[in-house]
Amino acid sequence: MAGNDSIILENIIKQKRNQTANTLPDDDFFEIFTFEQVLKKYDLSYEELNYGKIGGGDDGGIDGFFVFINNELVGEDIEYETIKKSPLIQLFLIQSKRSDTFTEKSIEKWLSTAMNIFDLEKELDTLQKYYNSDLINKVYNFRQLYLNLASQHPSLEIIYVYASKGDVLSINQKVHNQSEVLKENTRRFFSGSMINVSFVGARELIDSSRLEKSYTLQLKFIENYISRGEDNYVILASLREYFNFVTYENKELRTYIFAFNVRDYQGSNIEVNKDIKTTLESNSNLDFWWLNNGITILSSKASIAGKTISLDDVQIVNGLQTTNTIHRHLKDRGNEENPTKEERAILIKIVVTNDPETRDRVIKATNFQTPIPAASLKATDPIQLDIENHFLAHEWFYDRRKNYYKNTGKPPDRIISIQYLAQSVIAIAYHEPDVARSRPSSLLKKESDYKRVFTQKISLDVYLFCAKTMNKLDSFIRTATSSKSKNCFIKEEWKHTSPVRILLFHLGMLLIVKTVNKNDYKLKDVESIKNIDFSDEFISNTLSELIQITNKYVDAGQSPLHIIARQKDFVTYILNHS
Repeated sequence: MAGNDSIILENIIKQKRNQTANTLPDDDFFEIFTFEQVLKKYDLSYEELNYGKIGGGDDGGIDGFFVFINNELVGEDIEYETIKKSPLIQLFLIQSKRSDTFTEKSIEKWLSTAMNIFDLEKELDTLQKYYNSDLINKVYNFRQLYLNLASQHPSLEIIYVYASKGDVLSINQKVHNQSEVLKENTRRFFSGSMINVSFVGARELIDSSRLEKSYTLQLKFIENYISRGEDNYVILASLREYFNFVTYENKELRTYIFAFNVRDYQGSNIEVNKDIKTTLESNSNLDFWWLNNGITILSSKASIAGKTISLDDVQIVNGLQTTNTIHRHLKDRGNEENPTKEERAILIKIVVTNDPETRDRVIKATNFQTPIPAASLKATDPIQLDIENHFLAHEWFYDRRKNYYKNTGKPPDRIISIQYLAQSVIAIAYHEPDVARSRPSSLLKKESDYKRVFTQKISLDVYLFCAKTMNKLDSFIRTATSSKSKNCFIKEEWKHTSPVRILLFHLGMLLIVKTVNKNDYKLKDVESIKNIDFSDEFISNTLSELIQITNKYVDAGQSPLHIIARQKDFVTYILNHS
């Protein structure tokens, strides 16, 4: 019954809001909650969920805009040379409404927007009068991605998700008819692509929210060996039992148990995964574990009863490629697969430890077997541990391993990722907001870039200052683009357009410029103001000045905002005119 489901959903949302001490307006919180449930299999962080959120008015009926390549979220910068041939591009366009119905009007709004943003002949400059800068920026990134990967023969899937508190079974047929029109018109722009419209109601949101992340899991095994101290194990488990161990009841992969794994799934076309797939499909008498390196699991506690091992705080730190390939192989086969093949065994090493240093050594050792960019392992560096401990001492949470603090229920507005801290330091300490804006995910990939950001030359207090400052500005700007903001320092015109969001890192730099009264300030100047907590009034006045400077720069015939925000010349212009 839709009424009961709606009430239950409201209670779930209220409980979640209280648990995380979230201060977002109701509509914004519902959007983030919806994104999290719709995209649950991707295990996105709060930062990633907020990144995909389209702020302000003029959003074209799109509240969430998320692009994935081979199941990995795409950010501002992409290293195209690392993408394998025939990648899968998935674009999720999410509309989230707190109403109890699904309406034709919402689908029609999507249709109008799709006819504009997906028509590559239409210049984005001409669309800026219809849509806010945040959406334009997302569309620009998607277009660039699609065009740059055209020679790679990508598969494209566009998924429209309409979420509300309504009952999916009671949707009017006219809404379904209109959604078919939307699919047909979208397909015109991308021949051969898959276009879907999905409706998510109160019941679907409830069911998804109940797929809890359990870090205490049980695994049935065939044989086991206990190593020294009786707290570490080597076991053989059947492919089917391992599949059950790493999946929810709905057979979706428990991606959160791979949070400490330093590499993501590389796709079915890379050589190692082809080999694993061939081994799985083979009718050979050779057992699977004879031909595969196996899995490494970290656990804080383990106990055995009969032929079942119970593991606490499960994290799979090596074997992601194998696990994903097994999951894809067995997910849709059910009882059709040859039972004998599914009883073949996989080798699993279980290291039981509560010591962070031991855990990090295991992660590094098990992941040096194949080439990995050096920066991918930086979460285990001593400086990262130092920053995490310093943040904890001040009740902030440095998420050097993705979603660790989200999974333990810490307040989202106090969780800082490695990438976000790097962007904050680059923008504030080195006054390079263009770099922070244009290269968020690649800042840590080169050793020289990494050492520039994470160095003993920067005090732990400055790291915390940069994180807290950018976090406060981020919150201020989210409020600025909220239609229901009651902050007296938020101007009404900011609620209808969102250039302010694109200017986030530039605002951080300008605050420092105005505080230390230097355009060419140094690291020591930032150190001198590390204890300052900027007031809303000061932020508001500085933002107003920044918007005026930006408008003059754009009106002078320069590129659109989503382009200039990534350019050094624009930063120089700000510094010369502030």
